[in-house]
Parts: sequence; structure tokens; C-alpha cells
Amino acid sequence: MKDTSPVPGLSLATLAGMPDHIDRPRYDRRDLSPGIVHIGLGNFHRAHQAWFLHRLMQRGEALDWAILGAGVRPYDAAMREKLRAQDCLTTLIELAPDSRAAEIIGPMIDYLPIEDGHGALIRAMADPAIRIVSLTVTEGGYFIDGATGGFDVNHPEIQHDAANPGAPKTAFGAMIAALEMRRAANVPPFTAMSCDNLQGNGRILRNLVVGLARLSDPELARWIDTEGAFPNSMVDCIVPATGPGELALAREMGVADAVPVPHENFRQWVIEDSFVMGRPDWNTAGATFSEDVHPYEMMKIRVLNAGHQVVANAGVLLGVETIADCLSHPLIKALFRKVERTEIAPYAAPVPGMTPEAYVDLVEHRFANPAIRDTTRRVAFDGSSRHPGFVLPILRDALAASGPIDGLMLVEALWARMCAGTCEDGTVIEPNDPAWDHLVPIAIRAKDSPQVWLQETGLYGALATDARVVRAFEHWLTLIWRDGVPVALESYIGSP
Repeated sequence: MKDTSPVPGLSLATLAGMPDHIDRPRYDRRDLSPGIVHIGLGNFHRAHQAWFLHRLMQRGEALDWAILGAGVRPYDAAMREKLRAQDCLTTLIELAPDSRAAEIIGPMIDYLPIEDGHGALIRAMADPAIRIVSLTVTEGGYFIDGATGGFDVNHPEIQHDAANPGAPKTAFGAMIAALEMRRAANVPPFTAMSCDNLQGNGRILRNLVVGLARLSDPELARWIDTEGAFPNSMVDCIVPATGPGELALAREMGVADAVPVPHENFRQWVIEDSFVMGRPDWNTAGATFSEDVHPYEMMKIRVLNAGHQVVANAGVLLGVETIADCLSHPLIKALFRKVERTEIAPYAAPVPGMTPEAYVDLVEHRFANPAIRDTTRRVAFDGSSRHPGFVLPILRDALAASGPIDGLMLVEALWARMCAGTCEDGTVIEPNDPAWDHLVPIAIRAKDSPQVWLQETGLYGALATDARVVRAFEHWLTLIWRDGVPVALESYIGSP
């Protein structure tokens, strides 16, 4: 007989009545006080950084490091409303290949208002109790100039914040305004910690914050640069988006959570131990502190993040819905294995306990997890940030080493073909990049003139004039348009 008993909505008031199989906070939320502001409060942060903090709190530790959530875009208001309605609690659903488990975590105690000028966010970050400001604002959120690799000083929002430091539009402008208040009050700066998939994310964040501050207050910029801390970090956990299926799964497991978070049964966090005003002991919860994060982040970003781009665009074009499905598709799986082993792993260094080749095997196993419904559309989103960030650095290293590049250029050609806006079967691809309207006409013109795509200097820069790059890209894009994606994949897989 089907169980028709009501499923409790998630809140502090209902925690005690949750099913026994759902773990929940053993700490009293009234004992928590804020120490962290986190900007960009999506699924990944809640499944990753917030979970590590939750583990400490479960042992009665780090109770003065609770999180204040924050957003800087109007669409963040919907998430704020949903989370505050359930007392900022989150249900995490771990999806292993052969099992699943749910737990409720509660290290976030409030979500700041979304406001023009970010007054509440600035005041919160200026509070001496806040010792860390962390961010997950996506790779494309750091205003990186594709041609120079520095921050895009000419971006309209950067220009606005430089001219209006007291009423900023960006998260970074808000951080600078708060840091100015701390300096005026003789309070040390908070540690600014990026948790996004960028090589040298701490360095990139430092350059952006200091560079933006310099545009309006050079003395403040010097203080931030000298007194502040911007640790590099590597984060790793596959966290799909939440949709109707995940909402139904949470209810099936016994809790009505408006924003549950599915995630794989793997997490890794490597952090440079550079903090101004202390930090939680995340290492005792499973994180790794290292003096050199670079090898970890290079291996992960190249093997996993670039690996996602290897399979996602082919998957979208062939109508393959998820990454796990891609690893069950003979051609896409073979593409992944060959590109990873011959053109990506050679340009990643080993880390303690793991070689690049072993990490490729680990990532393949994780990608193939059928319980993780991570869509190719989600993974292919924002290729204009992800290809320059994940794929093209490998290509540059391969060219410098005179190594093979055919697979990497096939990946670029698949992306260009996807940006033409139709699948192999003619199905329209809905906009899937912040620059979609700009990319689509270029991708369509590239059907007859492939070099048009490479001439997007904001993406490829000097690569567009490299003879090997041009030759390989023209070959693959022409073959894809003429004979189709499967033929192109078969040609690459079967080549020496």
C-alpha cells in the first residue's frame, strides 16, 4: 500500500520530526555566530564548502564561523526567499552508483538582502566578526580579459564601480567598499577566498580586487594588497542542477525541501593556508592545506573541467542528455579516453598519492555514475568562459611541446558547431552562453569559412594564427559539417 502520510516541509521547527534515516544538525543553531560571508550561494557551495563546515559543527567546533549567504544579481532574490523560508537549511542528497543518502545541514544562518548598491552586503563584510569572504560566482564572473588574462578594466560594470565606489554593482566593488570601512575603523581586512574553477583563483581574485580599488583609491589598493590574503584553492565535487526530479527525490526520501542539492559521493578541497584573521580547521573535516595548490588545481581543471568540455558539446550535438550517458556512448567515451590520455594528462603534474593517469581513471568512473543526472546542456553552458579557461591552456602547452593537438582541436570544432544553434538532427539548441547572440552568427559563418571562428581574438588570441591550430580546426569543422559528428569522432578515434 502506498504511503500517503504528509512529507514535512524543511525548517528548524520540523527537524526533530524528520525520518530517522536523514542525518541532521546536532548543534543548536542558537549557538552559531557568523564568521563567513559567502557570495554566490548556489548548489555547489552548499554541497561543498558549507558541508565541510557542517562536519566541524557536528563535533561542536567552528560555531563562530557560521555563514551569511549573499548574492549580487536580481535573480538571487528567488534563492534567498526559498532558503529563508526554510531557515537556511539545506538537504544534501548523495548519489552513489548503487546507493543514496540524505542529510540536512545548517551552517548558513541567514541570507542577506539583494539590494541596489549592496548596502546590506557591504555592512556585513565590514563587520569585524566576518573574517572570510568566499565566492562561487562561476568562471565567467571575474571580468577576465580574454586577450590579456588580466581583469577587463573596460567592462561597463567595472567602469561603474570605479566611478561609484560607494554604490557598486559588482561583488568585487562591494568587497572594496567594505574593506575601506574596515581600514577606516582600524580593522584588518577579511581573507578573500575564491572557490571557483580558475587556475590561480586566489591570484586572479587579488588582481581583480586590487586593480579595481586602484582605479578609485590607490592608497586603499596598496593596503588591501599588503595586508590582505587571497588564498588559492581547488574545489571538486560534481553537483548537478536541481530540477523537478530532485525535488521529487527529496520528498520520496522524506523531506519537502524547496532547493535540495544532489551531489556525487566524492569531495576534494585543497587550500593554500594563507588567512589574515584565522580560519576553521577544515583539514580535520577532510580538506587539505598545502603550500602549493597549483599541481592539484592544474590536474583537476585540466582532467575534469576540460574533460567535461571534451564530452559535453558532442553530447549536446548528438542528443545525449547526461554526462553519464556520454560515458555509455561508444564514440563519446572513446573520444574522452583518447583525448585525456594523449593530449591532457601529459600536461598535468602528479600530486601526493595520485598520478594524472590514475586521476583520468577516477574522473572517468565519476563521470559514468548513472545516479548523477548532470546534463550535457549544463556542462556545455558558458563555453566562452570554459574553453579559454580549461581547454586552451592545455592547447598552448601542447603546441610548446610539439605534442598532438588533433583531439583538442576536434573539441573546439565541436563547440563551434554547437554554437551554430542546432543539433545533428536539426533540433534547435536554446541559448546556452552569455555571449550566445554574438557567437551564433559567427558559428554559422564558420561553416563555410572556419577561420572566422578562430579570429575571435577575445577567445583565441595568438592561437588564431598558429598554422597547426588553423589546419586542424579547419579539417575537423569541415568534416563535422560535411559528414556529421559521428564520422568526425570515428576519424579521430581511429587515427594513430
